[in-house]
Amino acid sequence: MPNQFAQVEPHGDLEQIIDDVWSVTGSVAFKPLVRLPRNMVVLRHNDELTLINSVRLDAVGEAALDTLGKVRHVMKIGFHGMDDAYYVDRYGAKQWSTDEGAGLIREECALPFPQARVFMFKDTVIPEAAILIEREGGLLITCDSVQHWVPKKVMSPLAKVMTRIIGFQKPAQIGPPWRKKQTPVGGSLRADFERLSELPFQRLIGGHGGLLERNGPGLLKDSISREL
Repeated sequence: MPNQFAQVEPHGDLEQIIDDVWSVTGSVAFKPLVRLPRNMVVLRHNDELTLINSVRLDAVGEAALDTLGKVRHVMKIGFHGMDDAYYVDRYGAKQWSTDEGAGLIREECALPFPQARVFMFKDTVIPEAAILIEREGGLLITCDSVQHWVPKKVMSPLAKVMTRIIGFQKPAQIGPPWRKKQTPVGGSLRADFERLSELPFQRLIGGHGGLLERNGPGLLKDSISREL
């Protein structure tokens, strides 16, 4: 395999969220001594897999992934994409993105899995999306926009302290650095998040943090009131 791909970082095992949807918590060395968790979501339709917020896996993890089906699609809905090229090369997967690639992610696009739709932020500086799975109470998949931070084994001790100081580790947290980068000068993202909070979902999983099991809209509305 060519050397231009990002190396495998410490990660956990695939864990099922709902029928035909799994997640795996990986990690990234953000700064020296600061290792942050990052999540990949795997969706299956028939025998085809779609990866959102991709995370490269070790040989054991990749073998487990292959038992689920064939990787056919890789979706970049936000800033996470460091491992997309690996999966495109390894499996010949189709690359989806909000701004480029063979598959352009837009609210009206046809997704490679059923009972799902795209939410597009309208006021961000750089295009960003979320994916709503419309079954089993609703599952919202985000990147950095909304993150449900919980302690993870892959996090370094300094990362646990740093993220608390920055303002993470709240339920359905609107990412502080993401908000700063994505808010237009003199603008606001409140309207976008109010639209997002009206979607029918109970569970939420972002590109960082953990799985929020229930009351996603209510906790997101609390974040909107607190932060926007």
